[in-house]
Amino acid sequence: MTAKEYLAQYNRAKAFRENWVPLFEECYEYSLPMRESFYEETAGQRRDEKIFDETAVVGVQEFASRLQAGIVPNYARWADFISGSEVPPEDRASVDESLDAVTDYVFEVLQNSNFAQEVHETFMDLAVGTAILSVEEGDAVNPIIFSAIPLPQVVLEAGPDNQIDKVYRERKRVKFAELNVLFPKEEFASEVKEKMKGEEETTVLEIICRDRSKPLEEVNQYYAICMTTKTILATDEMKGAGSNPIITFRWSKCAGEVYGRGPLIAALSAIKTTNHTVRMVLENAQMAIAGIYQMDDDGIINPDTINLVPGTIIPKAIGSGGLQPIQSAGRFDVSQMILSEQRHNIKLALYNDMLGNPDRTPASATEIAERQADLSRRMGAAFGRLQAELVQPVLRRVVYILRKQGRIDIPKINGREVKIRATSPLAQAQANQDISSVARFLEMVGGTFGPEVMGMVVDPEKASQYLAKKFGVPESLLRDEEQRKQIAAMAQQMAQQGQGQPVEQG
Repeated sequence: MTAKEYLAQYNRAKAFRENWVPLFEECYEYSLPMRESFYEETAGQRRDEKIFDETAVVGVQEFASRLQAGIVPNYARWADFISGSEVPPEDRASVDESLDAVTDYVFEVLQNSNFAQEVHETFMDLAVGTAILSVEEGDAVNPIIFSAIPLPQVVLEAGPDNQIDKVYRERKRVKFAELNVLFPKEEFASEVKEKMKGEEETTVLEIICRDRSKPLEEVNQYYAICMTTKTILATDEMKGAGSNPIITFRWSKCAGEVYGRGPLIAALSAIKTTNHTVRMVLENAQMAIAGIYQMDDDGIINPDTINLVPGTIIPKAIGSGGLQPIQSAGRFDVSQMILSEQRHNIKLALYNDMLGNPDRTPASATEIAERQADLSRRMGAAFGRLQAELVQPVLRRVVYILRKQGRIDIPKINGREVKIRATSPLAQAQANQDISSVARFLEMVGGTFGPEVMGMVVDPEKASQYLAKKFGVPESLLRDEEQRKQIAAMAQQMAQQGQGQPVEQG
């Protein structure tokens, strides 16, 4: 395909995105006023003239922080690499132990990178519905570089399986002289070389699309097009799981749609109602403070020269009423009831209603755990989507880059050889339900039938291994099967010696 054909596809996808722009722009205006707009605006321009209530603005920041702490917390291992289904059961313990060291190194690289800062930016875009994170290969000091891409810079297109198939990104205000830095190995067209002699700027369109002609492996095609000269600047083919540098994830979406719908869209009516109510309250407060006055037109008082400031003397004719205040038509106390309800709805939509009243007694550890479990249940569907569209692609991309640089050696992360197990606080909250079920079962059986019956029904070794996995205990802390057999044999020998029985020589 030629550059003009790619541009035609991009223009069709961009025209389809225009159906969403008014809705997205309204969310940004009322909740994220300082983010990049879909419309052309001056750099640093204020866009908060419609905001009279900061509940949504502050709520989005809290939503992003809460989501980051629950899914990808800072300075913590929020996932593990473990053996997949194709690994024989007898080899899984040793494989898991070796993968544990790889997991430590991967998260050490993540913690030393700018991942925490950039993913927080994407979570604020996720409140609208769709977020984009770029994961590029770095240098020897910083192996991986993350970049949050604003939604207005990206156009998405769905493929035949209704998944994101093409990602278009506009890079504006790129100098022609800098194209050699962006694409050092490429040979440019003559018209591009001519413009590289001056200071002219252009817009570079980057396209990353899935190659559907090779269904047995993940292959992505990359194109960079100069929108001024309508020529292709660079092409590349990226093979393997994790080769796509652009990770697009959504909060939720309707069937057949490519752009996501976030909690801000659900709360937009409450946000607009709150802002409108506060604006009316301020207008009513202004009238209550400054007042509205009337007077007799007696030819003495000139309303154009009256200043309502302390110490002002206003003359009036004898027998006239002078300047008199007008009583307000009604009170606006009902506004507090409306604001309280709408603010609660906004916090509920953004999952910011979990902290409780700060004036009450601090919550216990059990109450905090129950709140975390309740939060996990409420955002269960979105949590599952974020695991599939954010957590796993990020780790696959990081492993792809580190393997390419020769820093780690690990099999393919395809769920069969190696799979990813989430260990974030929200994932742990879901695992706690399984732990509670097992604990209640053991307590009931032991209390009802005694420890002898419980030992006959439940295998202590397998039960402890199951609980260790649910708690996310690293494999390096657990004894392997051979060590457990040796300890069991030693315990049996000590028991026989205590009973005065001869010990069998093995």
